Amino acid sequence: MRSFDRLIHSPSHQRLSMRTCLIAAVSENGFIGVNGDLPWRVKSDMMRFKHLTVGDGGEVNAVIMGRKTWDSLPDAHRPLSDRINIVLTKQIGWEKDGAETAFYPGQAMEIAFAEGCEEAWIIGGAGTYSAMFDRVDEIHLTTIHADVEGDVKMPEWDKSEWTEEVIERLEQSENDEHSSSYSIWRKK
Repeated sequence: MRSFDRLIHSPSHQRLSMRTCLIAAVSENGFIGVNGDLPWRVKSDMMRFKHLTVGDGGEVNAVIMGRKTWDSLPDAHRPLSDRINIVLTKQIGWEKDGAETAFYPGQAMEIAFAEGCEEAWIIGGAGTYSAMFDRVDEIHLTTIHADVEGDVKMPEWDKSEWTEEVIERLEQSENDEHSSSYSIWRKK
């Protein structure tokens, strides 16, 4: 049964809204990736990512990503557990176990809503971020305090339309190769 059919045929489906958040880590010089991977190792950010995107366990959340982001996930973590994995792709016929396929941003949101998700998390990459900025309520941004080598940059976004609340600052440590700051940006 397709996701939309489950929504129509589910009498228990009561949700009328879904919170949509974008989550990213970006270096001081704007990079989010290198060679299909993160250009740093910051365990505290990975733990925060999982905690936020999974939730407290009582809800269903979705992660929406591009196909290249899906491909970059380590085999042991693909699909991302305890979340509906939705992959945006232009490749007709693309299917992978554990992934729902969407061909445009609105379809990805429809799938998450039809699955009864409380939250949909946009997790990258750059093209997916660009396509989804206008759909998000919050941006959860970790700034990695380093200039790094990379080949994928975070898309530009108009920060004047958002307010920033700095939540946490962490120093470099044994598990975090760089210091970082975690902020939540909310639409004004």
